[in-house]
Amino acid sequence: MADEVILLDYWPSLFGVRTRIALEEKNKKFVYREQDLCNKSALLLEMNPVHKKIPVLIHNGKPVCESLIQVEYIDETWPGENPLLPSDPYQRAKARFWGDFINKMLPGLGKLMWGTKGEEQEEGKKEFIEMLKTVESELGDKTYFGGETFGYVDIALIGFYGWFDAFEKYGNFSIEAECPKIIAWAKRCVKRYSVAKSLPDSKKITELVPELKKKKGIK
Repeated sequence: MADEVILLDYWPSLFGVRTRIALEEKNKKFVYREQDLCNKSALLLEMNPVHKKIPVLIHNGKPVCESLIQVEYIDETWPGENPLLPSDPYQRAKARFWGDFINKMLPGLGKLMWGTKGEEQEEGKKEFIEMLKTVESELGDKTYFGGETFGYVDIALIGFYGWFDAFEKYGNFSIEAECPKIIAWAKRCVKRYSVAKSLPDSKKITELVPELKKKKGIK
């Protein structure tokens, strides 16, 4: 029986893009189901009853939640093509560490994007830049975080790239000026079919932000 793979997602999600890239890297066909996060579907609530959030990967009727867990699941379930995690246990643990670290950038981003203007926003911008510089130091002069191999840590971070224009506009700063190697890395990643196909349009995201702010009650 052929695999049935369904992805419940929301197009601007920097988390969902990770799962989409991983599936594309494995050349795995999947059914994409766009979700309205203001009116969550019965399927989303059924498949992720704990967090009630996207993305949700449904493989043969069984849900897998949380984007980085999904990337690992995809790599283990379809191991033959384009490995996403290193085979060496230490390098694999290191990749997971950096994936977790990247997720810890989110509180700063929350303050930057959704916090009130002023001190809270400046604090968020500072937190985000400091953590991005730490990630940049790990990248160093490598092509990808795994050296010459595109993989788990690249997938963990590249979803942020579609939001960079919005971060810069609302935070009033230049990411390239702060972290030029990250921008060069991102441009290399976008040349990959899986990334180019999966990343949302940055201009559409920037245009969406005022609407999202309004829904959150932020002026």
